[in-house]
Amino acid sequence: MEAELKELKEQVSQLRKEVSRVSDEAEVRKVHFKYGYYLDKCMYNEVVDMYADHPDTYVEFLGSRYRGKEGVKRLYNGRFQQSFVKGRNGPVRGFLLDHIMMQDIVDVDPSGTHAWCRMRALMQAGVHQSVKDTHPRGHVQWWEGGLYENEYIKENGVWKLFRYRYFPFWHAEHEKGWSLTKENYIPWPTKTFPEDPLGPDEIIEQKMLWPDTRVVPFHYPHPVTGKAANGDDLRAPHFGHDASTGDAPLTLALPEGQSRPGAGKTWESEGSVRVLPDLVQNP
Repeated sequence: MEAELKELKEQVSQLRKEVSRVSDEAEVRKVHFKYGYYLDKCMYNEVVDMYADHPDTYVEFLGSRYRGKEGVKRLYNGRFQQSFVKGRNGPVRGFLLDHIMMQDIVDVDPSGTHAWCRMRALMQAGVHQSVKDTHPRGHVQWWEGGLYENEYIKENGVWKLFRYRYFPFWHAEHEKGWSLTKENYIPWPTKTFPEDPLGPDEIIEQKMLWPDTRVVPFHYPHPVTGKAANGDDLRAPHFGHDASTGDAPLTLALPEGQSRPGAGKTWESEGSVRVLPDLVQNP
């Protein structure tokens, strides 16, 4: 009887952990979806409030990083809010910026305080012809496809956006499609803050825009083999050329001054490794 009771307690304990993990995964997924809904309608104040207050918080976007909560504000309340809606918090008539978020893969660590999420975004954007003379972008419509490899942390019991990496994979004007998209469709930032009042805190070497088709690195190993993807397989050389001729693989490396105390640690859930050991955050 005593042995059976012990076994039952162990099973209950394991079930509690599993329920907590599933619940946290669902919450992280909802956090990102809610972020997307605010982003759709240019509600940038709400977007900024979703980011963690942790000093290591950042957004990586278009070959640059916006670091800390102040950097995050500079990107959303500065760059986006000023250029899309002229400082207003909310939509303006005739401007479309819908982000469809999908194909999410969420992994929460055993502590229930740190998570990864890989997710695809498909954006439809443009300016209606009725406001083409009053909106600075004029009469335009375009598509954008991108990938997120994000991290989230739980602060004071609430899941928040932590390290956000968005790779806008391709762009296309609606009339022409993606095969005729000009290279470097969106200009790379060239100046940092404060030289550029709305600029990033740092320019980084990691840049990718269509027709560059390198693989955005996976935060997880292969679900069957347990292996990380080979670096050369993440490159995108020209057809028939050796992998070494392609640009260097993209990375999920942290900026200078940040670290992962749990790097090298392996943790499993449901019998499989969820996050590559060198990307484990908690010790």
